[in-house]
Amino acid sequence: GEDSSTKPLSGEAHAGPALPERSWVAKQCWGLKGIFIQPINLLLLCVPIGIASGKGDWGCLPTFLLNFIAIVPLAAVLGAFTESLSAHTGQMVGGLLNATFGNAVEMIVTINAIRAGLVSVVQQSLIGSILSNLLLVLGMAFLGAGLVNKESTFNATGAGTNVSCLVLSSLALTLPTVYSYMPNATLADEVSLSRIIALVMGFVYVAFLVFQLRTHADLFTGEEAEGEEEEVDLAIVTSLVGLFATTGAVAYCSEFLVDSIEGVSKEYGLPYAFIGLILLPIVGNAAEHTTAVTAAYKGMMDLALGVAVGSSTQIALFVVPFSVIVGWIYDVPMTLNFQAFDATVFLLAVFIASGILGDGVANWFEGLMLCSTYAIVAIITWFIPEAGEAHRMLSANVTAVPPSSSSDAASGIRPGGGE
Repeated sequence: GEDSSTKPLSGEAHAGPALPERSWVAKQCWGLKGIFIQPINLLLLCVPIGIASGKGDWGCLPTFLLNFIAIVPLAAVLGAFTESLSAHTGQMVGGLLNATFGNAVEMIVTINAIRAGLVSVVQQSLIGSILSNLLLVLGMAFLGAGLVNKESTFNATGAGTNVSCLVLSSLALTLPTVYSYMPNATLADEVSLSRIIALVMGFVYVAFLVFQLRTHADLFTGEEAEGEEEEVDLAIVTSLVGLFATTGAVAYCSEFLVDSIEGVSKEYGLPYAFIGLILLPIVGNAAEHTTAVTAAYKGMMDLALGVAVGSSTQIALFVVPFSVIVGWIYDVPMTLNFQAFDATVFLLAVFIASGILGDGVANWFEGLMLCSTYAIVAIITWFIPEAGEAHRMLSANVTAVPPSSSSDAASGIRPGGGE
């Protein structure tokens, strides 16, 4: 009787015959199955069709829509491979991987748009990504949690640190915008100022990673750790190959997407501001949106906040400075002058989010307020006049932008050299 009671405790009788049968190849196939066998990945069919549309010149609207839809599942797959690779590294390296490849879609779109001279689209898409995570994703997460529980608690200390970083980044965007309206301010000064501030912001983000993952990791403990152990079937090599292959597909689709933006805006009257602030962020945030809402519905509020607020912090302190550096590399006047409307909306969004996250308790009404704020911003962006901006640019007598710069680059920089 005693022998039979001790065998189940060891677990060897059950684990021994089953696990060795799974070869390395079988484990990789099982891990890939977990990544690709998802309902959203049916949209991967749009990847080859979208590329064919761009190659075959099917028109700006089909190219825009097909590649727009294609990047949504690619972003989810990219996130899964990133988590899988992070499971094989330490916390610091894993944090850097998540910061880099977790925002790969935004970074790739940023590079392609800056190369095309679409500075205004870059600026609006970055602000839009922050607003989407901070207002829409977080609001939907609170609503999802409110369907199950009257109130949900979360780690207010960790959320507060992220909000403090967002306040810093909002100042880093607002002050250069205010500076551009000062007398005798030139575009060259704006560019130099923005590059210096971008380096400071990048340094702050590295320090934040050290603070979050090394020196004060206990302040950020929560349900986040639970989901990172599910992807261990994939080896480092498989994860790397999948990561770079998916990144290449995203780069290819985003290039066609960016190239079609101007045509869609001109032919169909879709405002640049609406494309940048509302539509493009949906592409990069679709995976985060699903993860945050699902986690909140299951009661894992710290995971939901880590996705929503953490992604906003990564974009504000990492991708925004990255965009300025990319402009520096390609000699494009990418500045932190994000125009008065964008900078104001960002500042107010951080303000309302900080008020809601301060008490460490979430309910459905707070989620409704966040979603309503996002809806108001989306409605206003639809009515932002393109022609009015062009008229103001001409009346400001901007002479710092050379004639070789496209009208897109001019529309992306508010008149820093105005009287």
